[in-house]
Amino acid sequence: MEKIGRSIVKLRIPILILALVLVVPSFLSFIHTRVNYDILSYLPKDIDTMEGQDIMLDEFGKGGFAFVILEGMEDSDVTSLKKQFEEIDVVENVLWIDSLADGRIPREALPDDVYKIFNAENSTMMAVFFNTTSSDDDALDAVVKMRELAGKQCFISGMTAVVEDIKELTMSEMAMYVVIAVILNLLVLSVTMDSFLIPVFFLMSVGLAIVYNLGTNFLQGEISFITLALVAVLQLAVTMDYSIFLWESYKEHKKLYPNDNKRAMAEAIGKTFVSVVSSSVTTVAGFLALCFMTFTLGVDLGIVMAKGVIIGVICCVTILPSIILIFDKPLTKTMHKDIMPSFDRASSWIIKHHEVFAVLFLALLIPAVYGETHTSVYYNLTSTLPESLNSVTASAKLEEDYDMSTQHILLVNSEMPQQDAEAMIGKMKQVDGVTSAISFDTLIGSSIPREVIPESVSEIMKSGKWQMMLLGSEYEVASPEINEQITELTNILKEYDSEGMLIGESAATKDLIEITDNDFKIVNIMSIAFVFIIILVALKSISLPIILVSVIEFAVLINMGISCYTHTTVPFIASVVIGTIQLGATVDYAILMTTRYKAERIAGLNKNDAVSTALKTSIKSIIVSALGFFAATFGVGVYSSVDMISQLCTLLSRGAIVSMFVVNLVLPAMLMLFDRVIIATTLDLRHLRKSKQTPGSLLNKANKATA
Repeated sequence: MEKIGRSIVKLRIPILILALVLVVPSFLSFIHTRVNYDILSYLPKDIDTMEGQDIMLDEFGKGGFAFVILEGMEDSDVTSLKKQFEEIDVVENVLWIDSLADGRIPREALPDDVYKIFNAENSTMMAVFFNTTSSDDDALDAVVKMRELAGKQCFISGMTAVVEDIKELTMSEMAMYVVIAVILNLLVLSVTMDSFLIPVFFLMSVGLAIVYNLGTNFLQGEISFITLALVAVLQLAVTMDYSIFLWESYKEHKKLYPNDNKRAMAEAIGKTFVSVVSSSVTTVAGFLALCFMTFTLGVDLGIVMAKGVIIGVICCVTILPSIILIFDKPLTKTMHKDIMPSFDRASSWIIKHHEVFAVLFLALLIPAVYGETHTSVYYNLTSTLPESLNSVTASAKLEEDYDMSTQHILLVNSEMPQQDAEAMIGKMKQVDGVTSAISFDTLIGSSIPREVIPESVSEIMKSGKWQMMLLGSEYEVASPEINEQITELTNILKEYDSEGMLIGESAATKDLIEITDNDFKIVNIMSIAFVFIIILVALKSISLPIILVSVIEFAVLINMGISCYTHTTVPFIASVVIGTIQLGATVDYAILMTTRYKAERIAGLNKNDAVSTALKTSIKSIIVSALGFFAATFGVGVYSSVDMISQLCTLLSRGAIVSMFVVNLVLPAMLMLFDRVIIATTLDLRHLRKSKQTPGSLLNKANKATA
């Protein structure tokens, strides 16, 4: 690494120029990377709900759909607007009352329950079907055009409308996420660093790494909006430590080579590379564990963030050294006295009372486990969006005026006899919570001859092997009631058509609940296994990985459990994201302290002195790192209007602080209590078992002999 360090120092100016030049292609790639705002699209493709969507698209030419509520409009104006909607490129069909009463069937001949489906006291409703998926860019644009055409009295409900609103909301806030994270990080670094200028260079280096990471996402084709919203703040949070490592190492080597900054930096690069690679491995492992989810949002976030950490390491040992050397003189002039206090007295107090913290660990363990397992989660993203959004208002009106909180789509055999179809729909109407049913037969009624049925209606409801039916439900998406209703409706469907499918947002969300429940268990096991193996190899110990992972998992339990006791409902993905990221990113705090403890035991100190020295030398670094992580995520959690982003950032910021306290207070107690076990199960310390005398006693004897 020394040769590489010298090469980087020698090429510092070309490296910085290249770094700036690469911003252009990275930015262009970033703006051409599609962002996916539909969480349900990450479900496995082989489940019924996803296969049913493909059938809808292939057989009916319909993917997404929306319910449009129009207030204060005459029928003639609605008819005119319907025609304008139909002229939009991706609109396949528009189903309204005049689709049935087209001149051949008088309105008074339509069944009353059919008329009520489309009309309320002060509004009318139409169903709009798109010839592409619900989250396709063209479908989103269609929603925007429909709103523009209809004006303020138009309210559009459905996944496409929700996705469009999430897109607009997220894009309007995205820049502020970065601004807030940068400002708060600058404040923390200004207090904790000994130079007013070095935090700016840290942020420049990390900022370039973030830009490169965003640019390389183009290779994936698209990324989720959750990933896009979190990538900058998370990459800033988990990689800032690497810059601090380099700066501290550079200052140490400047003392060794006071008149040769270039040599000092070359040495610092070599030392830092080894440190940051060791530190980053656990973080990368935590992110890669997300790739074991069948719900591929985890894969999306895992790959992007693992890639971001690797890019951050590369930038730390190439771009940052170049910047520091080029601006070495201004850096020297902006140096100031270290503001951070000494934590020696606090460390001594912690060691003195280590039994108290061990008891506190045991006392908090049960309530932490209870809190984590009883934290309420939500799966319905729409329910947490601001009420001012058009799609949220539309959903409320749909529920209030039409008794329809959500909708199901049935795909059944197009050759199903009319009497069977009517019998099936009749049974389904009797299921609790079902408020309406639209099928080819119920739309027309038994009194109307099939030969006078408008072709437009036939095309909407039937195609080839399949016919489509729509059911309205008063229950909310992801509620226990809707899930029970789906099960009951599916059982009725299978009685009449064994190949029939029930699809839609609620059915997909039910699948999401079942799939992610299993996914999260696998990911948590994999993340713990990865980190355990890494610590096992790095520290050459069997007991230390158990202790360190237990300590950080305890911090994760506390973090998640707090939400239970504050009666906060968190997004469904929170537990797995927090579990893997908090474990992968903050276990470094524990590794830092434990590595020093191990070195001091090998050097001959007794357990008290070894743990005390480890804590005193590590506590400041742990606090600085945790505060940096907190600063990068806390502000976004407070600011964001998208609850999923807000909650994840709040949990991450709180997790950093919880891990900081747990590592500084509980880990020293664990090292003190299990010192003999650690010696017996650690390769570098096992030879000490052969003597009944501890390293400390041997050192004391040696000191007495010398005296």
